[in-house]
Amino acid sequence: MANLNKVLLMGNLTRDPELRTIPSGQTVCELGLATNRSWTTPQGEKREEVTFVDITVWGRQGENCSKYLSKGRPVYVEGRLQLSQWETPEGQKRSKLRVVAERVQFLGSPRDGAGSQTGSYQTASAPSAPSQGYSNSNQFSNDFSDENLPF
Repeated sequence: MANLNKVLLMGNLTRDPELRTIPSGQTVCELGLATNRSWTTPQGEKREEVTFVDITVWGRQGENCSKYLSKGRPVYVEGRLQLSQWETPEGQKRSKLRVVAERVQFLGSPRDGAGSQTGSYQTASAPSAPSQGYSNSNQFSNDFSDENLPF
């Protein structure tokens, strides 16, 4: 049986990122994200629902989130779900479902707080290899000219 654990979220940060270093020396950043859902009931009443999600971002990507993000900024997050379970000192069993980010993309403008989603963006993920063998360089610029076009 195939398995898939993939989460795609877009929303606004509910608080400033919290960066810490764990005993092994690795950095981890905690984000709070709010996503909104709007709909109209069959009776024509408009409704809105807000879902709050905790996000964990590891390593350099988390450091970038801590450095460049703040409360209210819109972000796009790709990641996976992770369930943490523990027992309190009183013996109660607790659990929490969170998202472990694999990629965080900054949306909006850094200067406008909440930003507009049509503004510029930055990505906090590490640069990846170009997809499908294409590079960012304009390697085909000399191969084509208007004279070579068949129409």
